[in-house]
Formats: sequence, C-alpha cells, structure tokens
Amino acid sequence: MLLLAGYSCKQKSVSPNGIESNAYDRHVELSWNPVELADKYEIYVRKEDGDYSKRAEVTDTLYLDFVNDLGKNLGLQYKIEAVLGEESRMIGEVAVETRTMTEEELLDMVQYYTFRYFWEGAEPNSGMARERIHVDGVYPQDDQNIVTAGGTGFGLFALLAGLEREWISPDEGLARFEKIVDFLANADRFHGIWSHWINGETGKVKPFGQDDDGADLVESAFLMQGLLAVREYYKQGNEREKALADKIDVLWKEMQWDWHTQGGQEVLYWHWSPNFGWQKDFAIRGYDECLITYVLAASSPTHAVSEQVYHQGWARGGAIQNESEAFGYSLPLLHNGSPDYGGPLFWAHYSYLGLNPKGLKDRYADYWEHNRNHSLINRQWCMENEAGFKGYGSDLWGLTASYSTIGYSAHRPGNDIGVISPTAALSSIPYTPKESMEVLKNLYYNYGEKTFGRYGFYDALSPEEDWYPKRYLAIDQGPIVAMIENYRSGLGWKLFMQAPEIQEGLKKLGFSISE
Repeated sequence: MLLLAGYSCKQKSVSPNGIESNAYDRHVELSWNPVELADKYEIYVRKEDGDYSKRAEVTDTLYLDFVNDLGKNLGLQYKIEAVLGEESRMIGEVAVETRTMTEEELLDMVQYYTFRYFWEGAEPNSGMARERIHVDGVYPQDDQNIVTAGGTGFGLFALLAGLEREWISPDEGLARFEKIVDFLANADRFHGIWSHWINGETGKVKPFGQDDDGADLVESAFLMQGLLAVREYYKQGNEREKALADKIDVLWKEMQWDWHTQGGQEVLYWHWSPNFGWQKDFAIRGYDECLITYVLAASSPTHAVSEQVYHQGWARGGAIQNESEAFGYSLPLLHNGSPDYGGPLFWAHYSYLGLNPKGLKDRYADYWEHNRNHSLINRQWCMENEAGFKGYGSDLWGLTASYSTIGYSAHRPGNDIGVISPTAALSSIPYTPKESMEVLKNLYYNYGEKTFGRYGFYDALSPEEDWYPKRYLAIDQGPIVAMIENYRSGLGWKLFMQAPEIQEGLKKLGFSISE
C-alpha cells in the first residue's frame, strides 16, 4: 500500500446540530439529516453581519451553493429550515469560509467528488457501479439496480485512489472490494466472461441488446484490468487481504479468452451468447478502445491466445499502422472510422487506466506519443471550431462518447454536434496537463452549478444549445478519477503493470517498456 499524502477534500466540519459543511473556492457543500415528513428544505445565507436572504428550496438533504455572485474568499453563515406543511422547523446554522484554491486542491476536489459516484452512488447489494445516475432521481427503464462491468472496472481504480487518499478507511475499502468480488463470483458468467450489464440485486444478465445477452469480452477486460490492480494492492497483505487477492486470481484464471477466437481464428470476437451463439460476429480489430482486451488475452495464465491473434487480428496484419497527420500531429495508428483526426477520446483512456502508455512501444506505435497526439488533435479540432459552436476554445474542448442532445453519441472530429464531455479533457490530463487544467478551471469557475454536482462534473454540456443535463455515466466518471490519479501518483499504472502475467504478456506481444 502506497498511502499518498496531501490535501484532503474530506475534511468537512460538523456543527453541533449535525449540519456538515465544506467550503471550496466557488461553492459550499451543506448536508444534514432528513426530517421526518418534511416537504422541502429552505436554505438561507448571510455575509458577515448582513441579514439572511433565501438562497434555495430543495427536497434533497445535500445542497451545493455556487457563490460566484457573492464574491470570493467569503465568510458566510447558513441557516437551514425544514418545511412541514404550513410550518417551518429550524434545523440549524453553520458558518463557513470560502478560499482561493491551488491547482492541486482543485484536482483533489474534482477527483474526490467523482470518486463519490463509485462510493456513495454504488448499487447497495453488489457494491458495483450503477450504469447511470440521474440527479433528479429518475432512472430510465427502471434500471436503478443495473450495474456495469466495464464501469465497475474503472471504478475499482477510483476506489483504490480513495483508499490511498484516505477518503475511506482501510476497513471500508476492503469490505467494499470483498462485496464486489463475491458478487462477481456468483453473477452470471459465460466461459468465465461477464455480461455488459448485470442486475445488481440478482447477478443475472440484463441484455445490452436483442442478441447481446451473454459474454462481453471487452467490458470484462475493463473489469479485470481493475480487478488485477486490486489483487496487486492486497496480495502481500494480511490473511483477509490475501484471501481477497486469491479470489480475484480465481476469477482471472477462469476467464476463457481463447474461447473468443471461435475455435482458433486469428482474432478475438467481442460477444458470445448462450441463446444466439456468435450471431453478432463482431471481430475486435484495432484501433479503438480495446487494446487492453488483447493484452489480457495474451497474458492469461490459463486461457491465453497466441501473439498471432494480436498481430493478425487486432493489428490487421500490420494494416493498423497509419501515416495520417492532423494539425501537425501524427496519428501512428489507424482509427476505426476516423483515420484522419482520430476517434472519440475514450479510446485514449479506457485501456490505459492500468496499462501504462509511458514508454510503451511495439512495432506499430509509441503509445504515449499516440495518445498525446490523439488528445491534442481533438483539442485543436475544437479550437479551430469550423462549425462555430458557442463556448469552444482552448478552455472548452473534448469530444468523446457521452450523453448528447440527440441521445447517446460517440462525439469525435467529423461527428461533432456542439456537445463537450468533461471526461474527454479531464481523463486526458496525463497527456495534456496544462490543457486539461484549462478546461477544469473553466467548467468550475465559469459554468459552476450548470456543470458540477454531487458526483463531480456532469456527463456532457452544450453551450450552443443551452443544454446542461444533470446526468452521470459510470464509464465516463471512472476514467476521470483513475487518470487524475495516474497523473498525480501513477497509482493505477504501478499496480497493474507490476502483475507478472502482464509483464510476460507484453513481452510475448513484442512490447518494450521503458519510462
């Protein structure tokens, strides 16, 4: 265990009446215990010796007050009242002070808030990450208990960061990991592979589509990437911690990667269903978000695929190499469907929460250079802004898959409708630290309450359409926490890359590793 030191966002103050408060640079967070039969709560604020004025009415027991309109470095006093019919009942008062924050403190704040998606927002029975959370409490298709394999894998890195930054205690963290691993051991699996969506109450598959009701190899790869990092974190621990690591090892060894070659073809296939077999027939070929799938498949101690599956399948017999250049940045790998400017930015994130791209090279690319250039091309596209979308610029860029004004969409250069996804720039922070911080500051300081809530920045926004939905997706929140942590300490990279099977698998595929 590494135990990172530094500023902690969890240092809330608690008033004698039970109101918890934490003041940041431009907002104050207040939370309190619910009052039985309360219809709503009224929040009042005053500055120093001024009079109270009504600030908000809410039905929740957590309130984020963005105080840009009141000034900076403020001394404020809040009063909270519960409204029960025609009567009001005082809950209490609390004093706070906002303060100018350093970049490190801002990163810590964003990382902590986003971590809460996977800690406080998790599905209670399984401990896994909910597929989505809508702040208004409305879950589409009654899926509040539907958890996601890939999003949970990303969330495991978030939980590890939370442990190291002492946002949760060692006992709390271990108990959560045990709950998740025990749930996964009993959930539906197909040749050791999980489905994309799982019912968090029953462990049964929730079909992702009409003929997608079985194994999802890519989502399971994202999940195992996180699980192996957890195994490495605990494998030298006490008896209980070693037992958890051993359980993960069993799940890892039961994954039949070779099954997904359809009997020995030189490519991996994404889906298999007990009802539809190989009907989807989706061969995984690069380049997109799936590199980690091939790395894990080659690294398996029990059901590995050959290096030829990687070179002929993923790398298309060498045709994955690309000579494209955009805005002066080369793109060494041929992106599926977007060879000139690159695909959505999650392609630079999902496989690299544990797989360290620093110094990672094979015969096809230098992966650090590739991912950095991919991020910079995406940024420059937004800065050029040929469509003239409102808000775009050096401090608002980032196209990736997210919620959209037209439904869920994989935004990228060439498929740009004026929607920015915060996860795109924030998760690219290891590659573009200064450029990503510009976006973080802009979103927090200038957009504030429109873009930032209980679990960090909301999934997407469009100043062009004045569209600011208060929605979250696990697969977008997870990379934010994980990649900020990799930028700050390299935690996820250190843990995953130290796994001996991964080291051997990378050598087998012809990768060299040097930082």
